[in-house]
Amino acid sequence: MRQLLARKPLARIMKEAVGGSDGHTLHRVLSLGQLTALGIGAIIGAGIFVLTGVGAHDKAGPALILSFVVSGTACIFAGLCYAELAAMLPVAGSAYTYAYATLGEMAAWIIGWNLIFEYTFAAASVAHGWSHYLQDFLGIFGLKLPYLITNAPFDFSPETGRLLATGTMFDFPAIAIAVLLSALLVVGIKESTRVNAAVVALKVLIVLFIIAVGAFYVKPSNWVPFAPFGYGGLSLGGHVVFGRTGPGGDPVGMLAGAAVIFFAYIGFDALSTQAEEAENPQRDVPLSILFSLLICTVLYIAVTAVLTGMVPYDQIDIDAPVSAAFKQIGLPWAQFLVSIGALAGLTSVSLVMILGQSRIFMSMARDGLLPRFFSAIHPKFRTPWKSTILTGSVVAILAGLIPLRVLAELVNIGTLLAFAIVCLGLLVLRKSDPGHPRPFRCPWVPLVPTLGILSCLVLMFSLPAATWLRLLVWIVIGLMVYALYGRSHSALRAH
Repeated sequence: MRQLLARKPLARIMKEAVGGSDGHTLHRVLSLGQLTALGIGAIIGAGIFVLTGVGAHDKAGPALILSFVVSGTACIFAGLCYAELAAMLPVAGSAYTYAYATLGEMAAWIIGWNLIFEYTFAAASVAHGWSHYLQDFLGIFGLKLPYLITNAPFDFSPETGRLLATGTMFDFPAIAIAVLLSALLVVGIKESTRVNAAVVALKVLIVLFIIAVGAFYVKPSNWVPFAPFGYGGLSLGGHVVFGRTGPGGDPVGMLAGAAVIFFAYIGFDALSTQAEEAENPQRDVPLSILFSLLICTVLYIAVTAVLTGMVPYDQIDIDAPVSAAFKQIGLPWAQFLVSIGALAGLTSVSLVMILGQSRIFMSMARDGLLPRFFSAIHPKFRTPWKSTILTGSVVAILAGLIPLRVLAELVNIGTLLAFAIVCLGLLVLRKSDPGHPRPFRCPWVPLVPTLGILSCLVLMFSLPAATWLRLLVWIVIGLMVYALYGRSHSALRAH
C-alpha cells in the first residue's frame, strides 16, 4: 500500500528532466509562438472537420453550438489547473507526471495508462477523418481509391446500436498518414514544429474562410428546432436521468453532444507534454495553453453555427461534414479549399497527438513502469524514437480497422478522466506543498478546480454506458500490466 500511494518528489522529477536515463536529453527549442501553434494545431482540426458531423447529426443538432460552449468552459477550468502544474513541473508526461507528484504511483499509473489510451485513439480518429477528406478531395477531380481500402471493415449504427459490416478491408489512407507523421517525428521536434506552423497558418486561414463565406449561405430555418434531441443527455449507470435516449439506446441531447466532441480540445493537454522541449517552460507553457484554448473555442462556436445553418442537421455528412456542406450548397470551388484546409488541419492534429503520446510513454518508461527500452532518446535526432515508432504503429492499425463513431467515444472518456484528476492533483499539491514556487497560479482555488472536476464528471456521465464498459476493461488490463510488470520494475521502488 505504501508503494501504491508513494509520491514522486518534485525535486527528483526536475532532476530527471535535466538528464535522461541514457545520458541524452530532449531539445529545448520551442518558443511561445511555436507552443501556441502546437496547441492550435492539436485543437483546431478534429472538432471542426470531423466531430461536428457526428455531434450534430447523431447527438445535438444545432444545439451543438452550446455543446462547444459547455466543453470549452470545462476545458478552461481544467486548463487553468494544467497551467499551474505545467509551470511548477516543466517536464514531459503531462497529467501522468502531475498525478505521480500529487496522488501517488497507483493514480499516476491509471492516468498514464488512460493517457496512452486517449492519445492513441485520438490520433487514430483524426487519421480516419483525414482519410475521408482525402477521398472527398480526390472526388473533386473524379478520382476514387479502390473501395476495399477506403474504410474500416465495420461501422456502428446509432439507429440500431449494432455493428455493421462495410464491405471493405481496411482504411489505407489513414494507415499511410500515421506512418508518415511518425517518421517525421522521429527525425526531430524542430522539423516537426516547422511543418506544424506552416500547416496551422494554412488551416486557420481556411477556417476563417469557412466562417466568412458560409455565413452568406446560412438559413435561420435550419436552426429550427434548435435542440431536436433536447438539452440533456446525462446518464447514470446506463440510465438517462436528464434528457432522453436515441434509437440505439444511447443518451442524446446538448450535453451528450458536448461529451462526444470533447476530445477536440485535448490539444492543450498535449502542450504540457512538450514542457521539456520549451525554451522558457515556466512562462510559455501556461500562456500557450490559455491562448490556444481561447482562440479555438471562439472558432469552434463560429464554425458550428455556420455549418448547422448551411445544412439541416440531419443531412450533415458524418465523415467529411464541412466540405460536404459546401458541395451541398453548390460551391464546388469552396469544397476544394475546405478539403485542403481539412487535410492540413487533421495532419497537424495527428502529428501533435502522436507527439504527445510518445512523450507520455517515454516518461512512464523512464520511471520503470513500462519497459525502459522505450525511454531511449535518439543520440542524433534527440527524440524518443522507440516510443514514437511504437505509437505510430498502433495508431496506424487502429485507424485502419476501427470506425470513427467507436474511436471518438473511446477517446472522450479517457480525456475527461485525465482532466478531472489534474484538477484534483492541484488541490492536493496546494495542501501538501504550498511553498513550492509557482510561476503561474490558478485563480480562485478551490472553486476553479472543483468546477473542473464537476464539469468533467457531468460530461463523463453523458457518454454511453458501453463507453464506460470499455474504459473499465482498459483499466483492468492496465492494472494487470502494473501488477505483473510496473510494480516490480518501478524506479521509485528501487529507491
